[in-house]
Amino acid sequence: MSKPALTTIVTDGLWTNNPGIVQLLGLCPLLAVTTNMVNGLGLGLATTLTLLASNATVSLIRRLIRPEVRIPVFVLIIASVVTVIELAMNAWLHDLYKVLGIFIPLIVTNCAIIGRAESFASRNPVDRAIVDALAMGIGFTLVLVVLGGMRELLGQGTLLSQAHMMFGEAGRSLTLTLVDDYRGFLLAILPPGAFIGLGFIIAGVNIINSRRQRQASVLPVPSEQPSPA
Repeated sequence: MSKPALTTIVTDGLWTNNPGIVQLLGLCPLLAVTTNMVNGLGLGLATTLTLLASNATVSLIRRLIRPEVRIPVFVLIIASVVTVIELAMNAWLHDLYKVLGIFIPLIVTNCAIIGRAESFASRNPVDRAIVDALAMGIGFTLVLVVLGGMRELLGQGTLLSQAHMMFGEAGRSLTLTLVDDYRGFLLAILPPGAFIGLGFIIAGVNIINSRRQRQASVLPVPSEQPSPA
């Protein structure tokens, strides 16, 4: 089987096959924790690390796993990685760990992770598996951050309001107050606001894709050659 091109892998993860806005996987944590940018960034990085470690491990041992037990083995690998990440966040990012709560261990059930292990990492060498994990993870993280930023901006009038939970006390200086004395827009930080915000993001992506398709379908008209005298 031929190896997929690295550019194709990156494009799929970041745009064409983005797990958050195209595959629509991992919607539960995506919609639940994105009340601000920092929460989205924290969960996105945890998911990316899980994808990276699980894809690399599955690719390395893919020839040793019998087909009959591959799914339980994949789940065991992912659960082990998530446990390590959860303990590390509890130790070094405890405030963020408390905010994200149950959604950190629920990374194990994210269909995007087990899907990449089954459909890609188990069939490709480790270098491709790592690139795929980074592309999918970064693509998912970007959706979390953009959605979290939209909801935080509309709901609180700020950006990076809880950056100290991830970056320490120095992170307090990163907070941007864009609207002074802002009373807030409650709908933006409630669950319906998450669905509406994600809908706008998906609509924007679809508009961009439609414009690209229209531009690609328009062929240049050949110039007329002068007829011989």
